[in-house]
Amino acid sequence: MESLALTIIGMIFVAYMALAVTLYYMQPSFLYAPVRELPYTPAELGLDFEEVFFQSADRVKLHGWFIPAPNSDFTVLFCHTNAGNMMYQLDTINIFYNLGLSCFIFDYRGYGVSEGKPSEDGTYLDARAAYKWLTKKKGISQDKIIIFGRSLGGSIAAYLAGKTKARGLVLESAFTSYPDIGSKFYPYMPVRWFAAFDYPTIDFVRKVKCPVLVIHSRTDEMIPFEFGLKLYEAAGEPKEFVELYGGHNDGFLISGETYKKGWLKWLKSLKDSGQNKQKISG
Repeated sequence: MESLALTIIGMIFVAYMALAVTLYYMQPSFLYAPVRELPYTPAELGLDFEEVFFQSADRVKLHGWFIPAPNSDFTVLFCHTNAGNMMYQLDTINIFYNLGLSCFIFDYRGYGVSEGKPSEDGTYLDARAAYKWLTKKKGISQDKIIIFGRSLGGSIAAYLAGKTKARGLVLESAFTSYPDIGSKFYPYMPVRWFAAFDYPTIDFVRKVKCPVLVIHSRTDEMIPFEFGLKLYEAAGEPKEFVELYGGHNDGFLISGETYKKGWLKWLKSLKDSGQNKQKISG
């Protein structure tokens, strides 16, 4: 009986280790789910847009769209999710346009027609290159840029906001760190020991100096609501929180009016603060 028990324990241990090794090497495919095909553009929504090609610091050719809104006060620099490509964000681009916001969205390396292969450092370089194009090539003032990130893009956006100057940062459906979200999905595995990525969003947020808006659905099935609350708590003032209902990928649509009102309220606060600064400096 003792021998049988030891055999069973050994088999369980071997199976556990095999699963751990498999999960370790599968991490890139779990995190990055790019789609190369890009059959639809903002033109499908009747929106004028500029097709943009630019280069990262390590010479990877990247692709993006700049969608101008008439008389816009701000331009959203959009860091999208881990799956698909920027085409999958057309609904959000349309919302921004109707809110009077211009938008520059880009594909990370390996997504859409952007060259290369996705990596953590690569996504950071891509975001910095997008910011450089927007400020240097397009000539958009830093105080007119809102850095926006959804899901994985939230971590990339928070990184960028901590390294550059912007009028504001918006984090939607974002996680606190890659190991944190991994531990939620695989509580029975020592995720923190062998996590291949960091994406420490909460650490990035603590370094951000501009106003922060955190948006999260209470019923998000992928990234728990508590993650949004922790990011909000870590952010400095001024900051706002908008609570949605709906899934991870459709909360902004299901809670459409709440979503738009949250944006409008926050945008007004940005405009008011800007006007107050002008009065003081004047």
